Amino acid sequence: MTSRAEITMRLAGRLKKERAAKGLSLDALAKLSGVSRSMLSQIERGESSPTVSSLWNLTRALNVDFSSLLDQDMAPVSRIIDHMSDSQTPIFHNKEAGCIVRILSPVEEAGGTEVYDITFDKAAHLESAPHKKGCVEHLTVLTGNLEVSSGTERAQISQGDTLRYAADVNHSIKSKDEARVLLIVKNA
Repeated sequence: MTSRAEITMRLAGRLKKERAAKGLSLDALAKLSGVSRSMLSQIERGESSPTVSSLWNLTRALNVDFSSLLDQDMAPVSRIIDHMSDSQTPIFHNKEAGCIVRILSPVEEAGGTEVYDITFDKAAHLESAPHKKGCVEHLTVLTGNLEVSSGTERAQISQGDTLRYAADVNHSIKSKDEARVLLIVKNA
């Protein structure tokens, strides 16, 4: 179990380190946070524990996550979780619909949040049966022009547009010309 003194000293060191990393003086951080210079100095020396309000103001001024200041291990950790080369990315060709679907999300995300990169031939038509109740698709057009239907509603979208629509009803994507989209399927 971590003692109050250990938490106070850890917080003191991390606040000082974050302030230094941002190139801020005690005066500058005091002005940004609304916490007095003398109180900041006491906190950084471990002589005083900040109130929740003061700590909140400091984390906002430093643009750091509240919990990261109290994490036990500050040692750098690898942030790369997975690297899948282009040749390893699962792809399926839907010749009938006229599109190529690249599966960008990990297999274990199936049924949760799924991410796809889809390339459409000219006049392609990808039809989908309803997914789970509450499912929503987020479609961003990278290139081309498309018509999307969800139930009885239709929308025309083009490069740069994002459309969010219910996917728990029959829905489809039709391309007018060659197109490429990023599709995120968010199951409820």
